[in-house]
Amino acid sequence: MEIKANAENIKTWLETINTFNSTPEFGTTRVLFTDVEVKAREYVKSEMRKLNLKVHEDAIGNIFGVLEGTRPELPPIWTGSHIDTVLNAGMFDGMSGVVAGLEAVRLIQANNLKHERNIIVVVYTSEEPTRFKLGCLGSRAMAGKLDEKQAKELVDDDGNTLYKVLTKLGFPVQDFDKVPIKKGSVYGAVELHIDQNGVLEKAGKPIGIVKTICAPSVFDVEVVGKQSHAGGTTMEDRQDAFMATAEIALALEKLGKTSQSEYTTTTIGRVQVIPNAVNVIPGKVISSIDIRDCDYDYKNDLIAKLKEEIKAIAKKRNVVVNITQYNNDYPMKCDENIIKKLEAACEKENTSYIKTISGAFHDSMLVGEFAPVAMIFVPSKDGISHSPNEWTDFADIAAGANILTDVLVELANEV
Repeated sequence: MEIKANAENIKTWLETINTFNSTPEFGTTRVLFTDVEVKAREYVKSEMRKLNLKVHEDAIGNIFGVLEGTRPELPPIWTGSHIDTVLNAGMFDGMSGVVAGLEAVRLIQANNLKHERNIIVVVYTSEEPTRFKLGCLGSRAMAGKLDEKQAKELVDDDGNTLYKVLTKLGFPVQDFDKVPIKKGSVYGAVELHIDQNGVLEKAGKPIGIVKTICAPSVFDVEVVGKQSHAGGTTMEDRQDAFMATAEIALALEKLGKTSQSEYTTTTIGRVQVIPNAVNVIPGKVISSIDIRDCDYDYKNDLIAKLKEEIKAIAKKRNVVVNITQYNNDYPMKCDENIIKKLEAACEKENTSYIKTISGAFHDSMLVGEFAPVAMIFVPSKDGISHSPNEWTDFADIAAGANILTDVLVELANEV
């Protein structure tokens, strides 16, 4: 490949996408189907068309930019990621994978690289769970794990259902049953992403080849105690919902730290204290729990142990605990055939790499339900992500795009 990835192209795309931002004074916020997210979608689609891609969307809003091959009847190759963000995030998570895909199809055309299969750049709808409390909406629907009925049940904080929002924006919701992808319909999918944990930076390696994508189980935990006066209620007479939640948090942390799995994380990221007053013992606390693991059995074992701990805490503190589970996804092992191709591409490009585990979940986790998948990681400065301080050098993304291009073309010609 004579013409290599251009870091300036990547910089321009990323910085332009970043202008579609509802919190420019504090990081990047681009929540699903808000005005800024819709405008970002339109921008990406326009850039796809400039690259001679044929663009279409499905009923849940996944965007497909198709570079036709010489044998378009064959199952295609996918690449891509997402453009939505969490609140007050950075400009690289997800977007790097989208622009690397755009740069890859530019390189394929600029170098006149033959490819038999179609190569498709995909922008997956709402990888982040920011609006509807459930991540990977687009890829989840593709995997057959989010249907029209569920889309009518998912509700945001303003009471809008996902289905209602899709309908309002003009997506073809009547074709929701056409969103799921049959196994064998996609030959392979490769997603580039920032590593989000600093392992590459610490190892001094520009490329990470992912072995396994950890999967989340997400819960809301409501603890109901008795609201009462902070001074008038003795320590012995309290039914303190917050202290019970604090004890649950410590139990969760201990279970995460003592897990025998290769990779486990446990997090409480959101806490709502009611009534949240300085001189009132909280009567209710609602918190989130996020449990991730590279092994499904270890994860389920941890969840079972946590529920037993919660039961004992509730009894000891005389509170009621209600648990709502939103998902319990399966970890995804990356495809060994594509991993070998990634290793060969790194050697061809004289680029050093390590194999790693992704603690974060990605759309590839669900795409893997119907297609072989693999992931390329590029370094995150100080391992920071989901933060205004998130940073990845544009040259590192370009280096990843070169590897991505090589593998996409090889897969596209594997018949």
